[in-house]
Amino acid sequence: MKNFLRVALTVSAFLIAGLAQAQQVFRVSAIPDEAPTELQRKFKPLGSYLEQKLGMKVEFVPVTDYAASVEGLINNKLDMVWFGGFTFVQAKVRSGGKVIPLVQREEDEQFKSVFITTDKSISKLEDLKGKTFAFGSESSTSGHLMPRFYLLNANVNPDTDMKRIAFSGAHDATVAAVSGGKVDAGALNISVWEKLIAQGKVDRNALRVFYTTPGYFDYNWSVRSDMNPALRKKLTDAFLALDKNDPKAKEILDLQRASRFIPTKAENYASIEKAAQQAGLLK
Repeated sequence: MKNFLRVALTVSAFLIAGLAQAQQVFRVSAIPDEAPTELQRKFKPLGSYLEQKLGMKVEFVPVTDYAASVEGLINNKLDMVWFGGFTFVQAKVRSGGKVIPLVQREEDEQFKSVFITTDKSISKLEDLKGKTFAFGSESSTSGHLMPRFYLLNANVNPDTDMKRIAFSGAHDATVAAVSGGKVDAGALNISVWEKLIAQGKVDRNALRVFYTTPGYFDYNWSVRSDMNPALRKKLTDAFLALDKNDPKAKEILDLQRASRFIPTKAENYASIEKAAQQAGLLK
């Protein structure tokens, strides 16, 4: 009888453990640098792919702002987040180094921002003095931090030299603000700009790029450092295995605007951290 009970309890324990594993959800989010519907559309095939590779349900959890993505990962409400370079630095500092970047797109080794305008009198950064201007989100690397950094390097202080600055909240919203005449110029990431052009959503006769920044490290998929090493390896391997020669993988990569994913490390973002400190944006 005792042996029977022991076996029964063991079987029950296995069943409970199996049920718990089956019910486990891997929660993923992304900084809201584009419209929520667009973020969901981009993630759907990637989420299905990760479910197969991880053997668990993968759920996309939208967040209201950049700060929520940082807090969600730090406070165990999210398991992996698509961060911009600056948001990653904020998460790393906020967590005391307990957030690590896993992979990045190859394109993120030399990412760029573009400055756009409809104003024919603007042809260089210095021409923005006395003008109205739109950044993206305050925590955006490519929509605020790096554009501000290069403006300051050109001796243009957005806070004192411009007539007015605004924060649109997202890259596509910046394009809408400039094309709609709400501001004279704005800055956004080159990837969204090129996507909008490809989709025919930009009037090239009116809207133009007048300055493109040098390259810098930007986006990455980040996780907490206390993630199970086996799970972290599965995740990394899944991203690195995506190959454009595979039609299903190509769909995922195209939606992520990536040629492929490559490993990354926190040291890659040291220049972003330095730029944030110099611009007075890292608290």
